[in-house]
Formats: sequence, structure tokens, C-alpha cells
Amino acid sequence: MVTGGGTGGHTYPALTAVRALQARLAGQGGGLDVLWVGKADSLESRVAAAEGIAFTAVATGKIRRSSNPLKLVSPSNVADMGRVPLGVLQARKAINGFRPDVVLATGGYVAVPVGVAATRLCRVPLVVHEQTVRLGLANRTLAGAATRVAVSSESTLPLLPESVRASAVVTGNPVRPEVFTGQADKAIEALGLRGFDRRLPTVYVTGGAQGSQQINHLVRDVLPWLAENANVIHQCGPDNVTELRRDTARLSASSAARYHLTGYVGAELPDVLALADLVVSRSGAGTIAELTALGKPGVFVPLATSAGNEQVHNARHLADNGAALALVDDVSPEGLRDVVAPLLTDPGLRSAMAERARAYGRPDAAERLVDVVLSAAGA
Repeated sequence: MVTGGGTGGHTYPALTAVRALQARLAGQGGGLDVLWVGKADSLESRVAAAEGIAFTAVATGKIRRSSNPLKLVSPSNVADMGRVPLGVLQARKAINGFRPDVVLATGGYVAVPVGVAATRLCRVPLVVHEQTVRLGLANRTLAGAATRVAVSSESTLPLLPESVRASAVVTGNPVRPEVFTGQADKAIEALGLRGFDRRLPTVYVTGGAQGSQQINHLVRDVLPWLAENANVIHQCGPDNVTELRRDTARLSASSAARYHLTGYVGAELPDVLALADLVVSRSGAGTIAELTALGKPGVFVPLATSAGNEQVHNARHLADNGAALALVDDVSPEGLRDVVAPLLTDPGLRSAMAERARAYGRPDAAERLVDVVLSAAGA
């Protein structure tokens, strides 16, 4: 049984682990029965349906964090807390009906009722996987009762409660295998990048599937300089294309030919990453896992409002070790230009950062997590 979701950062590592487990068992002549337990009408429900994975929904509640204790007992929090016991009972029914050998929880609020039902009511082994440097709220709730706690970074271990460290193992964060199949020339063909100058470095700018207004505006304000010194693929989000196209119309003809604006990068993403010499992006766990596994220099602009400030922690962890650069204190066009400029002009600097990034990558994270799951299941 797998549970976790709400965001791609929780959902896709779970999916990658399921795929890897299916492949492992198939290679041994066996099979895998999977039930995904998540929230109704959610990303995880849609992903499970697309993959042909059986799915059942349970009630869950989102706890809204605040430094003000009075806000923690807001009507919305109280209402959501009241849904958790119902979710636990629904999860117990699902577990008793499915009878899993092991439950894998990858975080998100939906993981709490399933993990509680597994460990407290049904006595089923639970493996918790954390994608970020610091345990998320759901995983912190479950870690103490889990059979194993799989973490993505060595630096997470000293942050764990003393009672949890003995059950912790570093696996890395599973990365979709297709990420490793990219070919730079295919990106040029697929995106029609006829004006790109291969003598210049290529910068891939992304704010995620919906784009980031903050990153879009930072890049827009330095674009005349940036497009003079690099090829640029800018994935801005479908709703932002018209505005940016208008704002970037002032580019010279030669710069405009080196600037490719797109709302969304889909199946061609592995090829775009293969082409990119530098990536400017948010610092979510999935992005970190992919860029370090590939050994790509990154300039991170963390989402300051991410849960538990996790994106800032992710970015600073790599930046402090020379494996990336983080725009945290001076989040301005000038700040972006100052950190990007040396990387564009010095291939040796990019190469050194790429090597340090690769040292933090774990391309075999899915296989490591499969080992942990099978061990917990007694297989």
C-alpha cells in the first residue's frame, strides 16, 4: 500500500518507487499488488488512474501552521482536525481489506491517517520517506512509529529525534528514470531552437508547471543582458506567456533568436535538461533530486512560503557546500545577474559546481528505497 500526495513532491517519488518495485519483482518472476490511498479528486488520484493503480480515498485534514497559538485553533483547523479520526477509520478498513505486507508513506496530510492506522491499529510495517532536508509535518508525526525512515540527505540524520535515528536510512529521493535519457540535440529539434548559438552556454529557467511570477520578473528584468551572453529556454507557465512576450519584445534580433519562451515543457524535459548548462529554478525536493542526480549547476530562488520553509533549507544546504547558488537574501534582478554572470563566463566554475552537485545526487534512490520497502516487508 502506498500513501502520500497533495503535491508532485510527495506524489511522484511514490510513483517512481512503485514502478521500480514492479520492475524488480517482475525481473524475479514475481508480481506486485498495489493500492494507493489518498485524497479524493487529487493529484495522486489522477496519477494512480493514469498508471492503472487501484485507488481508494480517505478523509484528511490540512493543519494550517502559525507561530500564533490562537490561530492553530482557528475554525478551519478545528474542522480539519475532526476529519483525521474519520480518515484513520477509513484507512483501517482499507488496510484490513487489502492486507498489505508493507505501507509506504511519502508525506502530505493524507499520509497521517493511513500511517496511524497501519502502525497503531493494524500492526503493518510502515516505511516513511522524506524528500526534503527537514522532516515535513506529516512525516514527523509518523516517524516515531515507523519501521524504517528513509531520508534523502545525510544532513537530515542529525536533525532527527534521537529515538528515530536507529530506524533511519539514507536512500535519496527517487528520480524518474526518463530524466536520465535526455539528448541535447533532440531539444533543439523539438523546440525549434534555430537561433541558438552552441558556442554560448544555455540557461534553462523554470518556475514549475504553473510558472513563477517572481522568477519570471527577475529574468525579464535582466533579459537583454542574459540573452546577449547565453541561450535561454524560459518555461514561464501557460498563463504568463502573453505578458512576457510583450515585455521581451525589446530584445535585439540576435538576442531574440537565442531566447525561447514557452508556457510548458512536457515530454521534452529530459532533452532540455541535457542541453542546459545552468538551471534557474525553485528549490523543491524533486528539482533538487533531478539536478543533483544529473550534475547540473543550479541557481535557486526558493519559494519563501513553502511548508516549513523547506525550499530555503534545500537551497542553502547545497549552496553552503558549493553545489549550487541560492538567491535568498538579495532576491533582485541585480542579485540574479551577480550570481549568474560568473557561471556564464567561466566553464571551469560551472564544471566544478556540477561535480559538487553530482556528489549529492543519488541516481539509484528508487532502487535504494525498494530495498528498504522489501526489507520492512520481510521479503
